[in-house]
Amino acid sequence: MTSSEAGTGTSRTAGTRLYDVVVVGAGTSGCYAAATIANAGYDVVIVERKTEEEAGHIACGDALKGADEFPEAIPKSKLEPAMTNTDVDHGRFEIPQEDTVLEIPVPGKLAVIDRWEYGRAIIDGADEAGAQFHYDTVVQDVVQDDDGRVTGVRATRRGEPLTYESDVVIDAAGALSILQDKADLEDASFDTNVDYSQFCSAYREIVHVDEPVEWDDALVFKPTERAAGYLWYFPRTDTEINAGLGFQMTEEPMQLVDDLKKDLRDREEFAGAEVEDKLGAALPTRRPYDSAVAPGFMAVGDAAGHVNPTTGGGIAGAAYAGQYAAETAVDAIEDGDVSEANLWEYNERVMDHFGSRYAGLDVYNILSTAVDVDELMGLLAALPGDKLAEALYSGSTSIGWKLKLQTALKSFGYYDIIWTFYKTKQCADDIIDHYEDYPSSPDAFDAWQSRRDDLMEDVYATTGADPKY
Repeated sequence: MTSSEAGTGTSRTAGTRLYDVVVVGAGTSGCYAAATIANAGYDVVIVERKTEEEAGHIACGDALKGADEFPEAIPKSKLEPAMTNTDVDHGRFEIPQEDTVLEIPVPGKLAVIDRWEYGRAIIDGADEAGAQFHYDTVVQDVVQDDDGRVTGVRATRRGEPLTYESDVVIDAAGALSILQDKADLEDASFDTNVDYSQFCSAYREIVHVDEPVEWDDALVFKPTERAAGYLWYFPRTDTEINAGLGFQMTEEPMQLVDDLKKDLRDREEFAGAEVEDKLGAALPTRRPYDSAVAPGFMAVGDAAGHVNPTTGGGIAGAAYAGQYAAETAVDAIEDGDVSEANLWEYNERVMDHFGSRYAGLDVYNILSTAVDVDELMGLLAALPGDKLAEALYSGSTSIGWKLKLQTALKSFGYYDIIWTFYKTKQCADDIIDHYEDYPSSPDAFDAWQSRRDDLMEDVYATTGADPKY
């Protein structure tokens, strides 16, 4: 038992607990939010549905981009033991259709982590900062006052009904969070334009091999047989591999377990391999929420779409989202005003840090749902690795006419998709520029959304994709 697991907060009645902030979910964003709030001297509790022993065990690809850039609320020294492979420095993109392997530079510091050890480390970090933890606690409803302000959550903890009351509730409950289903957010700016089709279904196994793999310094990607899906092989060590795959929920369902097994059987390096752990999950492959605040309520991490929609990466962004939400919440509590307008700065900080980039990357995710997988692989095989890396991680590339012509010479027969990709890049640039002008208050929000929606119509017309939102 962690020291904070025994804490109960201030009790109003036998079934009510009072805190300054309630955080739902003990993942990356939840732990960083709680640690930031506790460090500021406020009472905060994380309610987590898993047991204490299982908390931190989350389905993840284990690849960490930006491994050297984390908020200070949880000391980085606590995370370092979970970074089991810090020698990865590039991506390896396998394209069987073209009998090609692309070596792709990846900007920033990379690492592959043991996600369970990392999960335990951030829980310990939040605990040491002073956050309380209530495990075995299943949230079932959201409490709101007559004005619509979220004032807490209702839950069952080890069979006991409890109500958690607070000034602010932070939703860190992951993709397709139940809190957003239960709360009435129609009168707030909070993004309710959320649908399962904007998410990915993913599955991964931790696989042990007897002989070291040759690509232990790379993140290996491989397309599935359909568009909008890929397999990954991320080396935790040279003999322990995170192997997984996922597909867009707009597509026909894949047989994730069987399809992964088939690919493992076809790879010589996995002969005789043993599976150590297996887990599945849903994750957002969409733009960040337009707004992730409502009176007394904020969403962070997967619960707010804070994931790179082309790669599924989201650990570092979730950590910073947790910090930004917590700092904004603390300021609002000190002001005695937890209104939407007084929480708005959180939206601005997310968009300024990574939200605009992820919105641009979403344009390429939309393109991937509308093109033939063989044509797309042909284009990727012709595209220089550094330009592909820019598209995957920055949301834009410096593709110009010269590069377009050079690429065309290498990819006879793919002219139409090359042109589409080039026009899509222009759309992505327009989206990024617009998100960089994110409004500084809710007053200008409707006008900003209207202009963004006009830009999205250009995206759909250019890519030929069905509307995503």
